[in-house]
Order: sequence, then C-alpha cells, then structure tokens
Amino acid sequence: MTPTILNQAHVRETATPGHFDVCLPIVEDDAFLEQAVAEAELPALLAALALVNNDLSLLSDELRPPLPPMDSVIAPQGGMTAEAQRQARKAAVDALKAFRDRGSVAAGAPSEEFLARIMRFVTKNASDDYLPLLRHELGIPSDYGAPNWRKSEVAPDIDFRVAIIGAGISGMAAAHRLAQAGIEYVMFEKNAEVGGTWWENVYPGCRLDTPNFAYSYSFAQKADWPQQFSTQQEIENYLQDVATTFDLRSNIEFETEVTATAFDETSQTWVVTTRTVDGQTRTRRVNAIITAVGQLNRPNIPEIPGLDSFAGSWFHSAQWDTTIDLSGLKVAVVGTGASAYQIVPSIADTVGHLSVFQRNAPWMLPTPSYLADIPSGMAWLLGHVPNYGRWYRFWQFWIAAEGRLPFVEADPEWTDENSTSANNAELRRQLLAHLRGQLADRPDLLEKMTPTYPPGAKRMLRDNGMWAETLKRNHVDLVTEGITEVTPTGIRTADGVLHEADVIVFATGFHASDYLEPITITGRGGADLHQTWSGDARAYMGITVPSFPNLFMLMGPNTGVVVNGSSLYMAECAAEYTVECIGELLRSRKRALEPHPAAVDEFCERVDAGNRLRTWGVAKVHTWYRNRFGRATQVWPFSLLEFYQETRKPDLSKFEFAGDFG
Repeated sequence: MTPTILNQAHVRETATPGHFDVCLPIVEDDAFLEQAVAEAELPALLAALALVNNDLSLLSDELRPPLPPMDSVIAPQGGMTAEAQRQARKAAVDALKAFRDRGSVAAGAPSEEFLARIMRFVTKNASDDYLPLLRHELGIPSDYGAPNWRKSEVAPDIDFRVAIIGAGISGMAAAHRLAQAGIEYVMFEKNAEVGGTWWENVYPGCRLDTPNFAYSYSFAQKADWPQQFSTQQEIENYLQDVATTFDLRSNIEFETEVTATAFDETSQTWVVTTRTVDGQTRTRRVNAIITAVGQLNRPNIPEIPGLDSFAGSWFHSAQWDTTIDLSGLKVAVVGTGASAYQIVPSIADTVGHLSVFQRNAPWMLPTPSYLADIPSGMAWLLGHVPNYGRWYRFWQFWIAAEGRLPFVEADPEWTDENSTSANNAELRRQLLAHLRGQLADRPDLLEKMTPTYPPGAKRMLRDNGMWAETLKRNHVDLVTEGITEVTPTGIRTADGVLHEADVIVFATGFHASDYLEPITITGRGGADLHQTWSGDARAYMGITVPSFPNLFMLMGPNTGVVVNGSSLYMAECAAEYTVECIGELLRSRKRALEPHPAAVDEFCERVDAGNRLRTWGVAKVHTWYRNRFGRATQVWPFSLLEFYQETRKPDLSKFEFAGDFG
C-alpha cells in the first residue's frame, strides 16, 4: 500500500488554541507505517510521538539531532548519522504501532516539565532563556501569545477603540490579539480581500522563500501544506481561512483606504479619515491606531528617460497585468531580485524572447526542494500524528532561527572587500562553489552571475537550479549593461544596443524606507510624521514615536529580519507588545502614551551599532536594507530571542503618559 498525498479536505488542524490537533485515526498496517516513516522529518516526528505516547525513551542521546552549525545548506535530519536515522525510524514505527493499537488515543495534556524535556531534545539543550519563546512558537498546551488580561476585568467602564490600518499578516495578528483582550477595533483594508502582499502579488511563480510551516501564525497552525515553500495562492487561502476562523471579517471595512490621521490633544484621541473605492470620505474617532501596512507595499518604478514613449505594455511585478498573454512576445524583465527570480523561469516557456536586465547578481542559497511537494509519507504522518505539524513547525523555526546570523558578521578588522568576516568568507566560498557547479559549461554566464559584493548584503535567494538553466536558454539574454533609455520599441543600454520588447516588467523592488507613505499623519503639536522623519524613520522598538501618542507600528523601522526567522514572527511579537501597551493604559486609566525621545535615541543607537556589525551595514552595494542616508532602517540585527524578550512587557520608564479617563 503506497501512501498518498493528503488534500486539504482530508485532514486539517484545528485552529482553536489549547486543543490537540484533530487527526485521522491510524488503521494502516505495519508495512505502510514503515513506508511513511521513511519520508519523515525525524527529529520532529520523535518529538510528536514522545508527546503522543508519553514516552521519554524516544528522546535518548543516541537519537538526539546533533545540529551542526548551518552552512549554505541545512544538514538533513539535523545532521543525524545514517545509523542514528535507522534507529530513529525503527523507534518511530514502534511508537506509531503502539499509538495505533490503543485506538489512536493520545496521552493526556503534558506538563510544562515534560514539554521542556522534548524541546531540549529537539534543540540540543536550548537554554532556559529560550524556553518561553519556544513555548510560544509551539503553542502546546495553550496559546502563549494571548494576553493574560481582558478589558472587562481591568477597565470595564472605559470606552476604548482601536483602528488597524491594513488586513495583511500584521493587521490580522493585531486584530486577533485585541479580540482576545476584549478590545473593540475596526480594520481598514484598501483591497477587496485580506492578505496584503499575498493578495496583491499575483505574478507568475510567486511563492514563499521562507519554509511555509514557519510562515504561519503561532495561534493558527496548519498541518496540510502541500509544499515546503508554498505558492501565493496557498498563502492567500491560509490567510483568508484565518480571517474567517477567528471572525475577523466582521470588523474589516474592505476597499477603504486611510488617507489621513490626526491626533486631537483635547480629547487625546485620533481622528481617522478614510476614502472608499467609490470616492466617499468619512472620519472616525479612535483611541489608538495600529499601522499594519507592511514594508514592501509601494512599488518602485525607476525613472528611466523615454518610458512614457514605450509603445508596448509595462508594469511592476506587484501590479501584474493578468490580461496580457505573453505567448510569443518579446519580454524584458528589469531586475534580478526575489520577484524576478521567480518570474523569469515561470514565463520562459511562454515568451518568444526574454531579456533580463541585471544591476547586481543575486547570491543563491542551494535549495533543491524549493518547488517540491511534501513527500506523501510525510503528508500522511502530518494528518495522522497529533501535533506533528506543530513540532515540524517548531523544528523549522529552530533550525533557521539564528542559524545564518554568524555568516553575516562584519569584523571591523577584516580587509577582504568580497566578504566581511571569516564566516562570511566561508559562506561566499560555498555559494561560489554551488554557482560554478551550475555554470561549468557557460563561463560567460558565470562571470555575469558572480556577485561582486559579500553574501548577506542583499537578500539571498532560494535556488533549485532553475535560474541558471533558464538563463542558459537560447532565447534568453542576461543583460548587465546599464539602461540608458526606453524607446518606443524597447530598452537601450549603455553599449548602444537596443533590446526590443513588447512588454516590460519592472521587478525593481519597493520604496522600503518610506514608512507609512502616503498617509498624512499629524501628531501632537501639529507634528507631521513624514517631516519629522525626513526619510530617516526612527521608532522606539520599531513601534512607537515621540509626539505621536497611541500610534503603534507593526513591521516598523528596524523590525525586519532577512537571514533568520520570518516577518510573521516579528509581526506577532510587535502585535503582542502593542496589546500590552494598551493594557497598561487601561490599568493606569491614562488616555495616551508615547516614548521619551531619549528612549528612541538609545534604541536607534543600539540597532545602528548592531547593523554596523552585519554585512548589510558595511558592504558597498545598493541594498533596500538601508535608506538614502546609509542607515539600515529596515533590519533587526540581533537574535529573534532578544526581540521576543523585549516585546513581552513594555518598559514603562521609557514612556510618558498623558490624560486621565477619570
């Protein structure tokens, strides 16, 4: 009997916090179990079965994953030897039989001590400091990110309402946590559906470059992902399911854009101005605002002479024109970043000719399974072993949490311009070997595709070989000469060559540093947020700003992660911190809080110093991680643990409170 991949209708994890995952009972024979386990991710499976059977014998030292330091690739099965894997598979099959033979009934709710034993097994003895974070990400036996208070208990007589701008991954995280605390909120979404960037980006090949189990909410975990790196539609479906499951839709005003917000000092409230898709404007008064508009949401179209003269069609990758049939057309893709990297191989079979314009070659992380389905045996186990999906998500989170941070260190004493430290030089060596292996037959492409900057200075891309294979094709050109102009029939480069095109796709990124544009935000004393920043965004914890009371930003300055973790993790942490700040207001019966300027200065000095010790902070290459002043305003340079710890409870000494509810 051969395992078959489960479809979404076959089995789904419950999204209800505090419940064991709903799985199908095991009725298959021993031979089937052996086949399924042969395709399992063993460390996570051993953890799940130890919990299911209340059996610590599965956590022996012989079976513990050694977790070697991460290189350009992650060691399969956590670096377990072939013999250890054999023993682990036998132990897992025996445990599955025992679970099956007692009717697929899991052991009772575990103690925190028992869970800690399992977590230490999987993480190679993570320190006590890490355990609260790990419990948060695992979500067993309860939702550890939920607020431990409710408004009805701390301030039942106070009317308090929050406006959330944006119903993408950040906004929905904030909405759920506010609902758990019993805080009234309204969410404004300019699109017709939830999802943010996953709703807007529909270009060919669009998918995650973060493993999708880790790219899911801690409070809404899902076991039946069909692939390791899910497509845009899979992620969008998941986010729509979250909105429905947690009843967020009833509080969302779709096709409604926030155009301006202004703080009223007399009432200590915000006045929010919105405009609907049909042009109607309206104002609402709220006590606090949470911005959740994302970092990469305003497309960057380069200013190229002659663009208006182009006779064909042109558009940004984030605004893909789905009405155009590219079959047989001459297509120009400007850019070789993350979006282009997905688009180019996806359209190569369709177009007549493809010109790819490159300014800086991307570094590519070897990822052979990038487009692969979850193995059928693994999919079966995820649908039949309680909490296996949670432990697998936990495993993915752990092995990627801080793994590549050492490779993007910047040693102040390092002198090699091609790298920034000994670790970074080793990563470069490994990535170059990968590249040379793909292009041994094309030295011309190898020269063009070899980056001239240290790895980690710009976003590194997932590579399963398709990029190189696509660029080798006869009808595909990789153009490295600079663009000088667009003509009615194509793009002219600095060498005078005209590259004919019927369609131009700008995969040229976003205005990442222009936080909260184009919303007009007026704070205390008439302060304009964009004038205050003048292109150099600064915020305490990346969340709050002086003179803008009760304004909380999710995915704000210096809260992006680029080599460890996911944006969803950072959004959850910031959302939980924001809800705790609101809790402090209600407990103290104060109307508003804002950070002291000194707190912002201290925070920014710390993250600036941290970023100067990272590759992206010192490399001499254009990167969206830095703003036009050279400051790395996008990136959190420290560990995920540090951000988690610092967002558990606001340090009240950093804030000034104002107004009384009486």
